[in-house]
Amino acid sequence: MAITSFKRYEKKFMLTQEQFNHLMPKLKEYMNEDEHSQDGGTYHIYNIYYDNETHDVIRHSISKPYYKEKLRLRSYHVVHQQEETVFLELKKKIDGVVNKRRVVLSLAESQAFLEHGIRPMTKNYMGEQVLNEIEYYLKQNPVQPKVYIAYERFALFGKDDRSIRITFDFNIVSRRHDLSLQKDNYEEKLLKEGMYLMEVKISDAIPIWLTQILSELSIYNSSFSKYGNEYQKYIKEINNRKGSVQVCYNPSYRQQENPLPLLTP
Repeated sequence: MAITSFKRYEKKFMLTQEQFNHLMPKLKEYMNEDEHSQDGGTYHIYNIYYDNETHDVIRHSISKPYYKEKLRLRSYHVVHQQEETVFLELKKKIDGVVNKRRVVLSLAESQAFLEHGIRPMTKNYMGEQVLNEIEYYLKQNPVQPKVYIAYERFALFGKDDRSIRITFDFNIVSRRHDLSLQKDNYEEKLLKEGMYLMEVKISDAIPIWLTQILSELSIYNSSFSKYGNEYQKYIKEINNRKGSVQVCYNPSYRQQENPLPLLTP
């Protein structure tokens, strides 16, 4: 069992195909493709998000609170065997700072832990700490598998500063049935064809060169939650079936043309 922890800022941007095409040559002056995106290649990410019966987790998250957290099970391939690797992640956001605690388990270990409370065996101190956090979260939040979200990703990292990472997610799809990482069929598209969700992942402020590029191409900071957007569509469908188009919360996606923080020399 392996353990990892990430702490960073994440800035999101919504791109059209045209913006993406113009942006890529400029980014590659400062960035390299990561090991999974060589020669323009992409890779897949599959997630199961956990919530309670009344969707309190995502409803709290899209209210833009000071603190929020969510639990998800992730894999980078369709899982076929119980001993294959998956990632159990507790993602927290505190005043804009993202902290992701992740433990690497087998599918069987993750199911035993999430469904029956059977902790995986580990002699690693950090592993115990991460499992303690997840176990506490599960006791405070009676969550269950709620939605499956998958997408393709292309990723870059900085030539001079590898801590700067930019990802492009597209072909984002979801389903609320067959909530298993062992099945790759899906139904609902969350983004239109030719749209990209770009995320800039940084430990500090966005560097000046990137801010200038985004300004030149009129690419502005946006707010887009994959699970939040899926939940918005889900609620609208329910309301429409009831003869109403009333939505019970503020939309999780909005354009924000606010200034970006600069990394001063």
